[in-house]
Amino acid sequence: MTKYLVLYRAGVSAREQMANTTPEQAKAGMDQWMAWFAKAGDAIIDGGSPVAGEDASIGGYSVLQAEDRAALDAVLEGHPHLQIGTIEVLEFLQMPGM
Repeated sequence: MTKYLVLYRAGVSAREQMANTTPEQAKAGMDQWMAWFAKAGDAIIDGGSPVAGEDASIGGYSVLQAEDRAALDAVLEGHPHLQIGTIEVLEFLQMPGM
């Protein structure tokens, strides 16, 4: 299995998104994420978290695993974040000698 760092990017920071969301919108968004988590199943190593930093376009992350990039792309198909932004995928590389 290959591990991947999945970065969730959007034009608005996660902090702004959360500050401008009603409780009803937050619940609806979380319901979509929970449905995706259920679909992704064992591909999820770490479901992640919203983040804040110098690059405000990165709103959060997950750590996933899949046999290969094509299998990961299938897991990411229909991801709820794609409704508001883009997803960047970085592959974890094996460290020499480890």
